Amino acid sequence: MKNHTLLTDFYQLTMMNGYLKNGIHNDVVVFDLFFRKNPCDNSYTIIAGIEQVIDYIENLSFNEEDIQYLRTLKLFDEVFLEELKNFKFTGSIYAVEEGSIMFPQEPVVRVLAPCFQAQLIETALLNIINFQSLIATKASRVCEAAGGDPVFEFGLRRAQGPDAGIYGARAAYIGGCAGTSNVLAGKMFNIPLSGTQAHSWIQKFDTELEAFRAYASIYPDSCLLLVDTYDTLKSGIPNAIKVFQELRAKGHEPLGIRIDSGDIAYLSKEARRLLRSAGFGNIKIVASSDLDEGTIHSLKMQGAEITGWGVGTNLITSKDCPALGGVYKLSAVEENGQLTPKIKISENPEKITNPGYKKVIRIYNEDGYAEADLIALDDEEIDTNKPLTIFHPLYTWKKKTFYNYSIRDMLVPVYVDGTLLYNRKTAEEIKGYTKKELSSLWPEYKRLNRPQLYKVDLSERLWNLKNDLVNKRRDGE
Repeated sequence: MKNHTLLTDFYQLTMMNGYLKNGIHNDVVVFDLFFRKNPCDNSYTIIAGIEQVIDYIENLSFNEEDIQYLRTLKLFDEVFLEELKNFKFTGSIYAVEEGSIMFPQEPVVRVLAPCFQAQLIETALLNIINFQSLIATKASRVCEAAGGDPVFEFGLRRAQGPDAGIYGARAAYIGGCAGTSNVLAGKMFNIPLSGTQAHSWIQKFDTELEAFRAYASIYPDSCLLLVDTYDTLKSGIPNAIKVFQELRAKGHEPLGIRIDSGDIAYLSKEARRLLRSAGFGNIKIVASSDLDEGTIHSLKMQGAEITGWGVGTNLITSKDCPALGGVYKLSAVEENGQLTPKIKISENPEKITNPGYKKVIRIYNEDGYAEADLIALDDEEIDTNKPLTIFHPLYTWKKKTFYNYSIRDMLVPVYVDGTLLYNRKTAEEIKGYTKKELSSLWPEYKRLNRPQLYKVDLSERLWNLKNDLVNKRRDGE
């Protein structure tokens, strides 16, 4: 990964300079990175991008070219620029394991560092995690709609630039996709590649049959033909059947066909009928053409004979929800060796932050299903031998008590005092972890439309702390 030290908002630098001028640049602070709303009306969000956060931190330093550029702005003096020359991240970062399922208001990254350092990294962390988490979650929805059929990410040409295409493909794979058309992403992250031919291949030859035969002669054991260039049922399928018969006569079995336009439900059913009557009833039928989870769900309900899905624009851009609203908020400041909780007040209750140095505890029932999450202060201990009662942070009369349960601390150390401790994983390993995480959710949470909302509550201590701080601010203290 490139050095992205200057991948930050300008006001981060002006604040850092202000901290230095006020002599508070080394004061230790705590920031929480979290999101307020799940994307795409989903009930959960898959967190992706932790590996790239590590790459960013590992390469975090201001080189001479950076310093010279900042000098030309004529806003910063040499004392500040000298401080940047010696910049090194020495703080601690706790985060969820990449691929974790998380919910609104929960810290997914917790930073404890001198404010000079913690302030700088805000923008890049949000840029990395917001985008990849958005695409991983969108991919999960698409794969859920596909009902176990393989989904292939085909969005590179419609992505919002090269980085979005590369890291979007990675996130889509983590979210459940079987592969990508993006060769560079395949190389970088060892993601399986998928792709055959475009309509231009068919058009280049004098006839569709000639184009099919040419392709089959090169790839006899992986022959998947695009059949909708001219007329799917009158031309494409009959010509594909001829080529498939020729392949079989030579001892090769065809892989399948792809339909990229038209009434996919009708065409796929007719295509399956024609292929079956010719003795090729079990080959794959792959669909593409501006698909998303809603369209795929509808096609499945109509009995479409599709065994694989190529999803491009609507996945790589998350077209119906183009951004995850992750935020990075100050929650504590070290004073006299102790962390003092800080809170942000808003007229909107959802924007009132949770103060203090916190952790996220996941509660599982005896069958291994996730039942609820509890945001608690970091020093709180839970005795799983005793019943645990939680309550809704706004509607406090809503309570639930757990008896036979287990718990898990979701935040794990990534950096401690500047030292990397996180066990890095491949994209395939993260995808496997995500699949396991999803299996711990009840099906009701994975519905595409109006899913059940997962319980996220505050511990009693944190709830009391938050309300005390709100009341003090309201009373003008």
